[in-house]
Amino acid sequence: VNYIITGVIILIIGYAFGCFSTGYFVGKKNGLDIRSTGSGNIGTTNALRSLGAKAGAITFLGDLLKAFIPTLVVKFVFCPAMGYANDITYLFTLLAGLGVVMGHNFPFYLHFKGGKGIAVSAAVIVVSNLHPVFIGVGLAIFILVVAVTRYVSLGSLIVVWYIPIFTVLYYRDSELFPLILIVSLLFTILAYIKHKANIIRLIHGTENKLGEKKEKKSEEN
Repeated sequence: VNYIITGVIILIIGYAFGCFSTGYFVGKKNGLDIRSTGSGNIGTTNALRSLGAKAGAITFLGDLLKAFIPTLVVKFVFCPAMGYANDITYLFTLLAGLGVVMGHNFPFYLHFKGGKGIAVSAAVIVVSNLHPVFIGVGLAIFILVVAVTRYVSLGSLIVVWYIPIFTVLYYRDSELFPLILIVSLLFTILAYIKHKANIIRLIHGTENKLGEKKEKKSEEN
């Protein structure tokens, strides 16, 4: 029961962090409601296309930080202080990250219309796993897919399988494995739900490619 209550609290705290919509505030600072331009998304890619490289970089870093802070605190401060085992620590770290993704994707003050959660999911991947080889392979796959196809959305949709795959490889013998796997798969499910339009465009070959001059309503993080 205590674990359940703790997990829910961690999820809520993560959501609060995730609700800081960096792209929205960067847009406001530049006199623009980012939701009314480009794809209408508040993520990194739309900020980059609508406001330039500096705004895109700030949005990306802000979204990473809001994921890094709660997940790092949970993993390296809270869980060690409580003496939790490795699998519990991993689960709680994922819950903090899942909360961030939910807050980023569905911020309450923007009528639950946010980003697509790829940048924040990437931050969760790094903190929850901290496995340099595995992270390196994942990054290489993402870069390769985007370089070959020029579809950022396709690379993103492949990378979001990273967390459940890592969970299966390293936590399949844990008593908590079924619960951890469900939480892990939620990252993937949320990404696919938010990328529904991108998936349809990919199927029809109309998805915007990286570097194309023609602006289309496309994938944002």
